[in-house]
Amino acid sequence: MNLSLKYFFILKLSRMFFVNYLKYTLLMSIIFSGLGVVNAQTKIGLFDNHIDIGEVKSSGFASYNEKNQTYTIGGSGKNMWFDNDDFHYLWTTMQGDFILRTEVEFLGSGVDPHRKAGWIIKNDLNSETPHVNACVHGDGLTSLQYRTTIGSNTEEVVSKDSLPSVIQLERRGNEFIMSTSTFGAPFVEVKTINEGINKQVYVGLYVCSHNPDILEVAKFRNVRIIRPAPSDFQPYRDYIGSHLEVLEVSTGHRQILHSTSNSIQAPNWTPDGEQLIYNSEGRLYRYNLSDGRISPLNTGFAINNNNDHVLTFDGTLMGISHHNAEDNNQSTLYYLPVKGNAKPVQVTPRGAGNSYLHGWSPDNKKMLFTGHRKGQFDIYSVDILTGEEVQLTNQKTLDDGSEYSPDGIHIFFNSVRSGRMQLWRMNADGSHQIQLTHDEYNDWFPHVSPDKKWIAFISFPKDIDVNDHPFYKHCLLRIMPYNGGTPKIIGYIYGGQGSINVPSWSPDSKFISFVSNSKL
Repeated sequence: MNLSLKYFFILKLSRMFFVNYLKYTLLMSIIFSGLGVVNAQTKIGLFDNHIDIGEVKSSGFASYNEKNQTYTIGGSGKNMWFDNDDFHYLWTTMQGDFILRTEVEFLGSGVDPHRKAGWIIKNDLNSETPHVNACVHGDGLTSLQYRTTIGSNTEEVVSKDSLPSVIQLERRGNEFIMSTSTFGAPFVEVKTINEGINKQVYVGLYVCSHNPDILEVAKFRNVRIIRPAPSDFQPYRDYIGSHLEVLEVSTGHRQILHSTSNSIQAPNWTPDGEQLIYNSEGRLYRYNLSDGRISPLNTGFAINNNNDHVLTFDGTLMGISHHNAEDNNQSTLYYLPVKGNAKPVQVTPRGAGNSYLHGWSPDNKKMLFTGHRKGQFDIYSVDILTGEEVQLTNQKTLDDGSEYSPDGIHIFFNSVRSGRMQLWRMNADGSHQIQLTHDEYNDWFPHVSPDKKWIAFISFPKDIDVNDHPFYKHCLLRIMPYNGGTPKIIGYIYGGQGSINVPSWSPDSKFISFVSNSKL
């Protein structure tokens, strides 16, 4: 056989193989689709897929509204009890420790008072598998239910809570903690140990009608699957991922705008309502709210900024706290036009001590900062033209987080002088210092709404060092009336340092921007 004829037969065989391969691929796709086998493109929001567990009479459903980031699940099923479960499951898979959180609302009055919804962790997709189930029933019963071995009876720990709208389920090794609340209230906690749960598990949301002949429907919002930092992480050296979020204050509804495996911190809302400015690894970035575009903000030589960056009330200037290499890397105050692309102007002098920016006066003439002076941290104001500093507090304990009211009459701050970190208010000249919060939390960074109706702040748990505002904790976003009063929870977050360090209200006082955290 000559060479050309040989190549002809090789080419013909290759074409035959290619055609047969296409036929085979098409045939397999038809077979797999008929069997219900799906690929990764069927993901529903955070989840991989959904399925009816057990022998249900009515097929369930699950859908995701991408615009408002909510899920709707319809489920049938006789029960989730004894040695067998029937329900509709929206699931994904995970390993290790995690935190699951959602807000749930049954749609309609319902038929059976024992209809239930919540989170469930399962070893597999069978109906008799070991599981841990954090659930709320239609009649208000709230319980942490669990099965320890295949086919064994379900047990439960009943919570004192009733009809909660917020359900959180956390895994710490073999310990499982359910935290529930009516939105705006503190969590009520119960826990159990289940050694029958695998390291790799299915996790997800579910609905069970407790009546095989009907379908019950529930809506889930603010759904978060959080992978926490390891217990041995080193602060300011080890970081996990970040979600840039906005929260509607009146409803508590949240949306994730941007997620990254890097650490991003402290978003400002620009007064024109068009952008968020945040810090990442010493540099500042803009997030365009209209199209999600991210771009660097040029701060010249100042590329070692911490997260204390603040815009003036009119949005023309931006103050920054840059660690000056020429001054033993101390935090030093500067300002520049908010558009960037200009040399920053230094405000606090070399050798003065660390200075951490927190606020501007409404007339753009003064900055407020926490200064390390005279061996302690106090609140100071500084004239940006003359550099003249005025000491406003004088405590051996830490004062921090100072911010002017929009009218310039008051300064709000946080202080540990009463034993816990709490919110305080004083006149602009430092006089008449009064305590505003009196509770078990450690409250930081008061931010006054532009309409001067509210103060937003972050509350750290009671078991932390009162002088610290650490990374990666269970924290609360809260608001209280401008003139004082009982705080109200508007957000349950995993975060802390960098979440809401700087003024972050939208110009219309309807939204707050912040950062939450998870390993991504």
